Amino acid sequence: MENFKMIAKTLFGFEELLAKELRDLGAQEVQLGTRAVSFYGDKGFMYKANLSLRTALKILKPIHQFRAFNEQALYKGIRDIQWSQFLNTNQTFVVDVTLHSENFKHSQFVALKTKDAIVDQFREQNGARPSIDKDHPDLRINIHSDREQVSVALDTSGASLHHRGYRRVTNIAPINEVLAAGMLLLSGWKGESDFMDPMCGSGTLLVEAAMIACNIPANINRKEFAFEKWSDWDNVLFDTIIDSLMKKTREFHYSIIGYDKAPSAVAKARENVMNANLDDYVTLTQANFFETEKQTQGPLHMVFNPPYGERLEINIERFYRELGDTLKQSYPGTAAWFITANLEGLKYVGLKPSRKIKLFNGSLESRFVNYELYAGSRKAKFQNLPDHE
Repeated sequence: MENFKMIAKTLFGFEELLAKELRDLGAQEVQLGTRAVSFYGDKGFMYKANLSLRTALKILKPIHQFRAFNEQALYKGIRDIQWSQFLNTNQTFVVDVTLHSENFKHSQFVALKTKDAIVDQFREQNGARPSIDKDHPDLRINIHSDREQVSVALDTSGASLHHRGYRRVTNIAPINEVLAAGMLLLSGWKGESDFMDPMCGSGTLLVEAAMIACNIPANINRKEFAFEKWSDWDNVLFDTIIDSLMKKTREFHYSIIGYDKAPSAVAKARENVMNANLDDYVTLTQANFFETEKQTQGPLHMVFNPPYGERLEINIERFYRELGDTLKQSYPGTAAWFITANLEGLKYVGLKPSRKIKLFNGSLESRFVNYELYAGSRKAKFQNLPDHE
């Protein structure tokens, strides 16, 4: 099978993580872009990338590039592609557009011109045309216009890859699965200690943590990918790749613990964990984090998404002060990480973060912060280090 270029789209701040994931999977010629990483691989690798990548939102397969300053040039550039390679008159398609161009102001206009060019070509050659289907198209076409450069790609994924397939119930303000996985990887989580999410909501971080710990492919529970409707779909190859990925899963010998003070959240988290077939690894308890203390021996890795006061009403000062106090007094020997868009709230935690990483939770600019909580005082910890002089 021949190698071809692909582009994996991701969230701001995850480009390096995604590039590492791709290299570890065996991708060729990996190159970082802005919220994207390009690479080369064959059809089997395209299947593997969609199944495995934790920090990718989409995998696109570029098919054509041209320059267009106006609608006539756009129409001609799209017509120059022989669309019968990818589509027939009985199938459906949809066009997604991303614009960074002065020449074209409205994505809907570009989508319409693209559709017209494709449909006109079919009518001229066959006397019939494929239809538009926005919900379940046979082919999803991606147009990216950057200044005068127009790139045309086929969307190999379909719905965004954060739709893993296990999360059927959510609470208010659930965290995106790709964001959750990226946060876990940024925090250094590899499954080498106990793990805790003390404000687990519908359980996304718990599921993603368990999948990383057990090396389970991120999208193994997903119902479908766009490439399954393509004319060159190879079901046998796809099954072979799934078998090979599942042989690389591993056992996990620590605890993954989730707390939430809302019984409804715990019930939803439990359902999602079961949907992901991970209930052997995850323990869920209804509890108010501020009234708990560390239950496990040895190091604890903690990652969570506290309320920001955006969609869940909280007293910011009191909440973040209690959060800091609980971590400091009740969770020694813990690497605690959390994401917040409430930068004011961080001032009340009362602890100095070891790291602060800029991310976006949806459209909200956020900080992903790390607090290292030593067993005993930090000073004592360093006094007990061996002398290397």
